Amino acid sequence: MMVVRKKQRGPDGKNVRREADNEAKAVLKMVRISPRKLNLVAQSIRGLRAEKAVNELTFSRKRISDDVLKCLQSAIANAENNHNLDIDSLIVAEAHVGKNLVMKRTSVRARGRAVRIEKPFSQLTIVVRDISMNAAEEAA
Repeated sequence: MMVVRKKQRGPDGKNVRREADNEAKAVLKMVRISPRKLNLVAQSIRGLRAEKAVNELTFSRKRISDDVLKCLQSAIANAENNHNLDIDSLIVAEAHVGKNLVMKRTSVRARGRAVRIEKPFSQLTIVVRDISMNAAEEAA
């Protein structure tokens, strides 16, 4: 059975994604890294079981993997404490990256020139889903 959700608008007029009963999410905002680099790490954990994703991030050599690990652990804690979900049956259902603000700086160059430097920020959203509830719904 497929659940169709109606899009709801937030206070800023943008669409707000509603969580299902078997989902929990965590959002990491203002991450000082480009979305392209952050997406490399987010892509490595999409669709994995939560415990395997934690191991993947723990032993990753990317600089940003520590922050992504904190966000994933926050999503797991939200699932356990706020939604009463079993943490052993969680998977990373979504891990999507968005753009945030871009700080613009100048760098002084030779012969009196100046060059603009852009320092991008990103936003990461991780949604974990309990797969044991999905199996129970499909059987019913």
